[in-house]
Amino acid sequence: MDLQGKVAVVTGSGRGLGLAYARALAAAGAAVVVNDVDADVVDEAVGAISAAGGRATGVVAAVGDSEAAEQLTETAVREFGRLDVLVTNAGILRDRVLWKMTDDDFDSVVKVHLRGTFTCARAAAVRMREQGEGGRLILISSPAGQRGNFGQTNYAAAKAGIVAMARTWALELARAGITVNAVVPVAATEMTKTIPAFAPVIEEAERTGAPLPAWLRKDEGLGTVEDVAGLITFLASDTAKDVTGQAIGIGGDRLALWTHPKEAAVAFADGGWSADAIGERWHDGVGAAPETFGIPAPKAPEA
Repeated sequence: MDLQGKVAVVTGSGRGLGLAYARALAAAGAAVVVNDVDADVVDEAVGAISAAGGRATGVVAAVGDSEAAEQLTETAVREFGRLDVLVTNAGILRDRVLWKMTDDDFDSVVKVHLRGTFTCARAAAVRMREQGEGGRLILISSPAGQRGNFGQTNYAAAKAGIVAMARTWALELARAGITVNAVVPVAATEMTKTIPAFAPVIEEAERTGAPLPAWLRKDEGLGTVEDVAGLITFLASDTAKDVTGQAIGIGGDRLALWTHPKEAAVAFADGGWSADAIGERWHDGVGAAPETFGIPAPKAPEA
């Protein structure tokens, strides 16, 4: 993919998945604005991209408020003349079960993930519409937002909201030629290392340099952060100019399109449904095959 002449902002790109996205975009020719809350991390990321022949600058800011969003957009325009691509990757975790989750646990995660995606996308959309040449909003979601996940009320709610915003903005920005998609990545990160079935396999691969095993890459769709970056570059390119309003999963050897929510079963009753009528017909009617919920537990192959 050739992204020469394009300018991208990647939030939360000092390390991990975000850094992989920024490096991939730069390698394809885009100028990149790197963002993190740690100045040393930003400097290191910008240095690594520059050393590889890419163009990059950094912004130290906590994503969430409008001021940070404006700073990111203004930096892209000031340093590189325009803004074509926004990747909203910044995020934090405050995992706790419902009855132990505090207001701050909930609010802080929603502020960075959901509000941060909103404020950054709004600022980017304003600039892209002014330029009149289209653009790309690439919003990072999660399997937790698609299926729910134990202990992640705040994170799952925010990530589900991000997919809903992608679908809404794809409608609103279509006439401006701005595509909006949600990416649902799975990769070996500090977070996935905490999953008991994954931890020893990831640690062994990191220790030896050997690739992750096929069952992990295919069955679980989990690979390296670099495995995810190709989708970001594709969605940022002109090749993807007609791809919008989608939730796309990627990880390891797996690329997937998530379905839009839809009615799984429907029944009708003349005059409407009373509570008794629903109770009488639920289990052999629309409730006969209830939907699953939660991210399926990983299954390592038996030795």
